[in-house]
Amino acid sequence: GSFVLSGAINKDVSIGIRANKLPVDSRYAKIMQVMRAAEEKRPRIQRLGDQLGAFYTPVAVLIAVGAAILAQDPLRFLSVMVVATPCPLLIAIPVAIIGSISLSARRGIVIKNPSVLEQIDQCRTMILDKTGTLTYGKPSLTDARYFNNFSKSTALQYAASIERYSRHPLAGAILEDATRAGLTFLEVTNISEVPGQGLSGSISGHNVVITSRSKLVEQRREDLARQIPPSDGLECVVLVDGVLAGHFLFHDEPRREGRSFIGHLNPRHHFRKVMIVSGDREAEVRYMADKVGIQMVHAGKSPEEKIDIVRQETLQAKTVFLGDGINDAPALTAATVGIAFGQNSDITAEAAGAVILESSLGKVDELMHISRRMRTIALQSAIGGMALSLVGMVF
Repeated sequence: GSFVLSGAINKDVSIGIRANKLPVDSRYAKIMQVMRAAEEKRPRIQRLGDQLGAFYTPVAVLIAVGAAILAQDPLRFLSVMVVATPCPLLIAIPVAIIGSISLSARRGIVIKNPSVLEQIDQCRTMILDKTGTLTYGKPSLTDARYFNNFSKSTALQYAASIERYSRHPLAGAILEDATRAGLTFLEVTNISEVPGQGLSGSISGHNVVITSRSKLVEQRREDLARQIPPSDGLECVVLVDGVLAGHFLFHDEPRREGRSFIGHLNPRHHFRKVMIVSGDREAEVRYMADKVGIQMVHAGKSPEEKIDIVRQETLQAKTVFLGDGINDAPALTAATVGIAFGQNSDITAEAAGAVILESSLGKVDELMHISRRMRTIALQSAIGGMALSLVGMVF
């Protein structure tokens, strides 16, 4: 009776799926529709050359007209216009951009839209996805509690021994912790893993079950559920012969450079607002925000809600959106600058103006520094060239 979502994984048993919707109604198709709509409403960005040209061209024409009137010679108009060469705009800025694209490529950053290099240094709001962007996308066991005289070595050993046979995302975290503790794996028989119900098996004559707090409540075992202290984030419960043995807590840990990167955004790049916009549960998002030093959090958001938040922020200031998943594609399109983090999705890379090939926040910082240097060199060259042209026009 369950709905099967796009990208669902069937791990254990054969199932029958009845298609009662067309491909155009799938979640993937809906995300693509939102992304195309976002492309049509993409904010119009005035390029640097256009901004300078809008000032330079009227000034040159006014000087030429003034020269012709003062000299009472129409040829003087043509003389001034010949000197008023647009070469600083036609050559200086494109050369600076091409050099920056080449430098970015050498550092593992693909620039798909050159306007990214012109705009990112002017952005004042940074919007980040959580999983896979601020985190490694790999949960780790961060805390454990043991009950009813079960020691860490016994409860963790039982849990790790049975988790060897599971492909659940949390299984790897338990196995890693047991390996670090130097525990050996015991022989397991009668293994069963019913999707959504937990994992069970027999170890040395003991019945071991790994399940969740919510499943205990559903099975009307509130007496066991009440023994477990409240917690945020991901968790699982270990029962041995029906007795509570352990309670494991998991978190998707932030990238090592996460906090320093966030702290670097305001003093060096003048970002006034930094926020997380994620589809994950609020407890997990809040945990991550506290870890990296972000106060503004939007949790449990769908792709449609993400794009609304990005549009609202872009109306107030130029925005950078940094994300890695297909759910982020519409928001990447709607932001002033969209940066795809890693190579997880072709759709995400297509929607973004720049792609960070190596999953490192340090590369994002490099892109911003490259952009600032490019903009400085382009402005120096263009404005310097126009100033010399103005001197020539006066002569």
